[in-house]
Amino acid sequence: MEAKEHRILVINPGSTSTKIGVFDNEISIFEKTLRHDAEKINQFESIIEQYQFRKETILETLDEEGINISKLSAVCGRGGLLKPIQGGTYSVNEEMLKDLREGYSGQHASNLGGILAYEIAEGLNIPSYIVDPVVVDELAPIARISGVSLIERKSIFHALNQKAVARRVAKDLKKKYEDLNLIITHMGGGITVGVHKNGKVIDVNNGLHGDGPFSPERAGTVPAGDLVDLCFSGNYYRDEIMKKLVGQGGLVGYLGTNDAVKVEKMVEKGDKKAKLVYDAMSYQIAKEIGSASAVLEGKVDAIVLTGGLAYGKDFVKQISERVNWIADVIVHAGENELQALAEGALRVLKGEEQEKDYPGNVKTKATV
Repeated sequence: MEAKEHRILVINPGSTSTKIGVFDNEISIFEKTLRHDAEKINQFESIIEQYQFRKETILETLDEEGINISKLSAVCGRGGLLKPIQGGTYSVNEEMLKDLREGYSGQHASNLGGILAYEIAEGLNIPSYIVDPVVVDELAPIARISGVSLIERKSIFHALNQKAVARRVAKDLKKKYEDLNLIITHMGGGITVGVHKNGKVIDVNNGLHGDGPFSPERAGTVPAGDLVDLCFSGNYYRDEIMKKLVGQGGLVGYLGTNDAVKVEKMVEKGDKKAKLVYDAMSYQIAKEIGSASAVLEGKVDAIVLTGGLAYGKDFVKQISERVNWIADVIVHAGENELQALAEGALRVLKGEEQEKDYPGNVKTKATV
């Protein structure tokens, strides 16, 4: 019996661009990044008000490319800053749309993903989904304890790429994701090290402005007492401190750039400071992986390095040499968010996974 072909439109909104793709099952047949003029974007008072403009731009582009949207089986958007939820593929419902519009956990362009998916799918009478948003929260209770009773550790990480890569590694190992213990490190503008145990991310550093290794533009864990002193020194406003932690931290703070390729060239030219800082970033990543292995009591099936920084061979080598005694190190460089979104929707369409109903109850199958 011939396998059914599912055509899926995927949408990943960024601050000044919208990435779209059309997939026939797992195969990409069209991908494009739609660049939005900053002047046009700035005309809107809020991110959510941009949705109609972006929707029209998407539909016009698909029409120009000769893609017949009536053949679509589903539309899948990037998940936004919703309530903390379990990982998986979620159908877009009224409660999700409300939280996306209001910005339940903050305003971000990714909030438009589910809204755009729903708006386009509704007119075609087909399902709309989101997959593994950054607010995926599967932390074990013990991992939430911070040491300060007023502060709880949060799960904010590169869930979409981490989960997608985990499934690819499981497939390569000829095992189920749910049967593996993996340590997956996403290394991009932010760096997150996830402890994947039996299909759940039971511990992970907060990659936004929490803890973990410093990254190209984020400070990661810093000495708490010194940070308090900095906050009350009278030299900085709150927003200035936050920028030092997110945006102007890490490589940017030390070297003035978040471009790892530039830093590698600085190292090649003999810049000792650049080498020390770059080595320190790989050192901190390796240390975080070592901590993650303790969570799994040393029972680790594989360590996976992914994200843009994983293209750096010397950088990967430095990390691998420190952690390969724990488990084999597998490299999946880069991230393909459009592919990951398509795969999430496809698992549901093919009946390999049940869609979930936001904010987290698994839907029961309809009976005839």
